[in-house]
Amino acid sequence: MPIVLLLFIIAVALLIIFFLTKALSKSALVSLLMFCLLAALLFNQKIETTIVRLTQSYLTKEEALIENVISSAVEKKIKPSVLLDVPAIRQLPELPRGCEVTSLAMLLEDAGVQADKLTLAKQIKKDPTPFQRKNGKVYFGHPNDGFVGDMYSLTTPGLGVYHKPIKQLAEMYLPDRIIDLTGSDFSVLQQYLSKGVPIWIITNSTYKKLPESAFREWETPRGPIKITYYEHSVVITGYDQDYIYFNDPLTGEKNKKAPRADFLDAWAQMGRQAITYQPD
Repeated sequence: MPIVLLLFIIAVALLIIFFLTKALSKSALVSLLMFCLLAALLFNQKIETTIVRLTQSYLTKEEALIENVISSAVEKKIKPSVLLDVPAIRQLPELPRGCEVTSLAMLLEDAGVQADKLTLAKQIKKDPTPFQRKNGKVYFGHPNDGFVGDMYSLTTPGLGVYHKPIKQLAEMYLPDRIIDLTGSDFSVLQQYLSKGVPIWIITNSTYKKLPESAFREWETPRGPIKITYYEHSVVITGYDQDYIYFNDPLTGEKNKKAPRADFLDAWAQMGRQAITYQPD
C-alpha cells in the first residue's frame, strides 16, 4: 500500500476518533488532517527522490563497468609494439607518381596475392578530367574519382589517387576481404596491425603536418578540393611508443620509421585514409 494512502487512512481514523470523543475543536481537527497529509506528501517525495538517486547511482556504476570491460577488451587486442615483415617494392623508375598502386602491391603481396605494380597502374580507375588553368584557377580531376593526371612522368600535370579507387581495385584481387578504415582512430589500425595485417594509407612525403601554404585548391567536376603536391602513400608495418614503421615505395626502404606524433598528424591532415584486408 502506498505510504500516502496509509497515512491518509490513519489521519481520517484519528479525525473520526477525535470527532466522536470531541477531544478537539473542528479547527484543530482540520489542522491535524492537513499536517498528516503534508507529512505524508513530504515523506513520499523524499522516498521517491532517494529511489531516483539510488537508480542513477546504480546506472552510472553499471555504465562505468561496461565501459571498463569494453576498454579492457580493446586493449587486449592491441599489442604494445608491432613490426611486420611486409614485402618492400620501389615505385621508381617506372612510376614516378605511382606510390599509391605500389603501396597497394605491397599490401596485396602480404595477403599472398601476386600483384605487379605496373599491372595495377594500368587497372586503377582514371579521372579523365583534363588539366586547365582559367582566370587564375586550376581545373583538374578528383583523386577519389580516379587517378588524376600522368602517373608515368613528372613533366606533365598530375597528382595521384585516394582511397576509394584503391579500395575498388583491391577488391578485384581480394573480394569481400578489403576493409576501408578511412576516418578511424589509430587505435583501430593498431588492432589490425596487432593481428599481423599491414595498412595502406595516404600521408605526405615529409611525414609531419604540413603548413597551410603547402596546399592548393582545384576546381573538379564534383566541386573544389584542397590538394598538396606532397601527397604520398605508404604501407604501415608497425608501431611502438615513439615511432610508426612503414614501407616507403619512393625509396624502397623497408620498415622506415618516423616520430609517432608527427606521422599521425600528417595522416590525419590527409583525411585518415586507410585500407587493409581481413586475414584468413
